[in-house]
Amino acid sequence: MSKLPKLFNLISKRSISLSATLEGKRNFRKFVIPNKRGSRLHKQRQASSEPELPIDKRGVRDVGYNLNGCFVQVPEMIPELIVPDLTNCELKPYVSYKAADVVQSEFTPEQLFDAVYSKKIVTDFKQGKLNEDGTPQQPSDEESLQPEEAVARARRTGSDIF
Repeated sequence: MSKLPKLFNLISKRSISLSATLEGKRNFRKFVIPNKRGSRLHKQRQASSEPELPIDKRGVRDVGYNLNGCFVQVPEMIPELIVPDLTNCELKPYVSYKAADVVQSEFTPEQLFDAVYSKKIVTDFKQGKLNEDGTPQQPSDEESLQPEEAVARARRTGSDIF
């Protein structure tokens, strides 16, 4: 039994090589490495000086189109990053997975009315600042809004925070 491991070392294995025999095992020409470095202008200069090197466009969208051999740049096709100014933001840049789930009921119109108007109506009633028909004598900005202006304010960015 002690001679058995020695026999396993003597067994030869066959393998198949897919590379061309001309280049041996170092045929790197079939592994295309896209040009990853350099700006767009650098790549265009490189392509014009060496026409056999194509410009790799994986993951890059054109910012225009070719018209009769001339490239026409369209300003609307240039991507624009809109980043808010977060200098005084107190929030952390991430939320921990250990954070508890927030379960909140749907915000109803009655709750909105209570949050915005009810406090002023109660104080006006206690101080006697209501007219005979129930309208306030000194209406606040929210009470004097027209319906169109109220809808515009409600759809404004950040209107859900109060």
